[in-house]
Amino acid sequence: MSGSLPLAIASAAWLGVLTSISPCPLATNIAAISFIGRRVGSPRAALMTGLLYAVGRTVVYVVLAALLVSSLLSAPVLANFLQKYMNKVVGPALILVGMVLLGLLQFKPKGSGLGERVGAGVESWGIWGGLALGAVFALSFCPGSAAVFFGSLIPLSTKFESRVLLPAVYGTGTAIPVLLFAVLIVFSTRAVGQAYNRISQFEWWARNGTGVLFIGLGVYFCLAYIFRVL
Repeated sequence: MSGSLPLAIASAAWLGVLTSISPCPLATNIAAISFIGRRVGSPRAALMTGLLYAVGRTVVYVVLAALLVSSLLSAPVLANFLQKYMNKVVGPALILVGMVLLGLLQFKPKGSGLGERVGAGVESWGIWGGLALGAVFALSFCPGSAAVFFGSLIPLSTKFESRVLLPAVYGTGTAIPVLLFAVLIVFSTRAVGQAYNRISQFEWWARNGTGVLFIGLGVYFCLAYIFRVL
């Protein structure tokens, strides 16, 4: 299993990036950083806001994932079940996540407008508002990001008994595009708009490509570990 750890780390990083460039999280990320960045008074402060925003998101993901993985592994009966049946659980889970990414399964997101309400509340906090917004938005799961986090990262972290490493890599992955936009804000808002358009185009291909891959892997796991025909 240790030989598969580098692949698991790469998978966690990709899941984080995929989460961050999904339409709902990407829109709130950019809105939050540009909202605070325009009000903190200097490009340097805008960059610090972006860094603190990334820290807020990463810490919440690590704490949440660590609690969930520790809870799953600390229950003897559940731990034995996971060790015995994890590969059987992963197959259907990957198929469901892939269907969500492809839009074959859709859920109505709740709590729209949360970013605006929170942003207005922390406007007076200066750069530290970025830390608060990052933490709040990390907890405000959209259907797609929830499917990736709970349906892919948590099973992956549980399989490798990784309470911190894989969740931390995932959290860092979610911060990469955020930091990119924070840097762009330092130079110009026009650069932000151009980058947003390019990332939005890339997101469509990344999301659908990952969805197809997840369904293919899910079918493989089902055939190999549930039906045992491979």
